[in-house]
Amino acid sequence: MSMNQWDERYAANEFVYGTEPNDFLRSEYGRIPAGGNVLCLADGEGRNGVFLAQQGFDVTSVDMSSVGLEKAQWLAASRNVKITTEHADLATYDPGQQQWDAIVSIFCHVPADVRECLHGSVHRSLRPGGVFILEAYTPEQPRNKTGGPPQEMSDRLMTADGLIRELVQLNVIQCQEIERDIHEGRLHNGHSSVVQCIAIKEGSAQ
Repeated sequence: MSMNQWDERYAANEFVYGTEPNDFLRSEYGRIPAGGNVLCLADGEGRNGVFLAQQGFDVTSVDMSSVGLEKAQWLAASRNVKITTEHADLATYDPGQQQWDAIVSIFCHVPADVRECLHGSVHRSLRPGGVFILEAYTPEQPRNKTGGPPQEMSDRLMTADGLIRELVQLNVIQCQEIERDIHEGRLHNGHSSVVQCIAIKEGSAQ
């Protein structure tokens, strides 16, 4: 989808993916070093970034939709926390070098070439001991019709094997494809085929 299409989607009065964090992130955020700097990729309306800010992390949410990020700031204010928002296209976004204690990628479905470049940058962008947390839809998902890219955008979907290759510089401690029910607003709702991944940058945090 283009920037304008995401702006149109997020222009709805509702939070189209809800205001609560992703279940996998909620179960795994304890792996992030306490009080650390966290980058949330394609954070949209901010549900995941705001949740992490509520847990005491210093959060930067990046998304290509300015409309989504405005709603993220509203959600943060409504919960008495602050987040930094960056309006950027992940195809050209530079996440920096040894800048983050965690990078969070929840349903960040971009073209395969963009994803491979982005995942290739995760190692240099994380600090030693930093964690990468991802959940995404797999190529099995379009048949479920419960969210995610359609079949004609199947290159944006992810597999465990593919992620392990793309994150080869990290210590992948968990990467599995599972079926589970997801209830995240109107657009992620029902039986779903997902891949869940956790990877660590080796070395001791300073």
